[in-house]
Amino acid sequence: MTTPTDATAPTADDVRAALAEAADPARAASSARFFKTGPGEYGEGDRFIGVTVPATRAVAKRFATLPLDGVAELLADPEHEHRLCALVIVVARFDRASAARTRDDGERARLARFYLAAVRAGRVGNWDLVDVSADRILGEFVRDPGATDAAARAGLDLGLLDELAASGDLWERRVAIMSTFAFLKHGDAAPTLRLAELLLDDPHDLIHKATGWMLRESGRRVGREALTGFLDGHAPRMPRTMLSYATEHLDPVERARYRAMR
Repeated sequence: MTTPTDATAPTADDVRAALAEAADPARAASSARFFKTGPGEYGEGDRFIGVTVPATRAVAKRFATLPLDGVAELLADPEHEHRLCALVIVVARFDRASAARTRDDGERARLARFYLAAVRAGRVGNWDLVDVSADRILGEFVRDPGATDAAARAGLDLGLLDELAASGDLWERRVAIMSTFAFLKHGDAAPTLRLAELLLDDPHDLIHKATGWMLRESGRRVGREALTGFLDGHAPRMPRTMLSYATEHLDPVERARYRAMR
């Protein structure tokens, strides 16, 4: 199958066909187990066709000009790789709209709202889908709305991350904490530390892992004191997995001291 020419806009069906060419039923079965798709598991109902992440990214690059309504079609599909490919396309589009030479604040706002709508509709419904997109789109826009007019950026601020962190939906909460990675990459740990405190009593292991990961990154990217200050105040009540992830890169003695505080 050939990639559509510049004169012909690609369609969601073109992307589906390209992904189908790279599909592997054995890998699909393995992925379904890995992403916990069984009854009562966090990924219940998710369907896989067995495409590797590099192959999915390659398809996304081929169809980078897929219109946004086609992206929305893919996000509505039950197949995991279709949704992953759609998100990779949106991330690349947001990156282009954020680059100095191609900066387009209106497009950035449009894509951030498009992404938020997909999150709230349950389209970003597994941890890898969240992790590949949350900080790159929503986090970056909240961190830097640029010259976007007030109406376009209304509600797309730090308060939104607090709202998502308080959601009853697992994936909205993961989007919240993972979005703060955008701030960490620019040397600001405050949003991560605030949301981590809000999520201390979260019941789900996937939130414990993500929050611990972001706390660890606060120490690595912002400063050791950002992490240790949080641990000094909260280590005794942190879930075991969250604390384990957060302290992973501390020296063994200090790591053992914090873990013994539980």
